[in-house]
Amino acid sequence: MSIFGKIMSAIFGGSSAQAAPAAGATPTAAPGATPSAAAEPAQRVDVEAVVAGYAANKKEKLDWRRSIVDLMKVLDLDSSLAARKELAQELGYKGKLDGSAEMNIWLHKQVMLKLEQSGGKVPADMKD
Repeated sequence: MSIFGKIMSAIFGGSSAQAAPAAGATPTAAPGATPSAAAEPAQRVDVEAVVAGYAANKKEKLDWRRSIVDLMKVLDLDSSLAARKELAQELGYKGKLDGSAEMNIWLHKQVMLKLEQSGGKVPADMKD
C-alpha cells in the first residue's frame, strides 16, 4: 500500500470509527444510517477530529496540524526521510527530496488537500 494510502486508511478506515466518537465526529451521521454509510462520499469525515482523537492518546505533544512528520507519528506511520521521500514522489513533488522544510511543508499541504478531495473535511488553516 502506498504511504498516502496508509494515511487514508488510518483516517477513513475502520480504526477512525473508534477515534471519531471520542472526538465528537459521530453526530454528522444521519439517524438510522447503516454502517456502510460511513464509506459513502456524501458523508464527509472530519479529519481534524479523527486525528485529534489519535493525538490525545499520544504521550508526546505533536504538532500534526502543521508538521507532516508529526502527522505521520500520530497515525503510527513511518515518518522517516525515506518514507517522506516516497510520499513526495507519490504526490508529485518536483523539488529536491532532501527532507527540507520546503518539502515537508509541501507534503503536509498536499496530504490535507488530497484528504479533502477524498471526502475529508479539512479546516482551511490546515490547507494554507
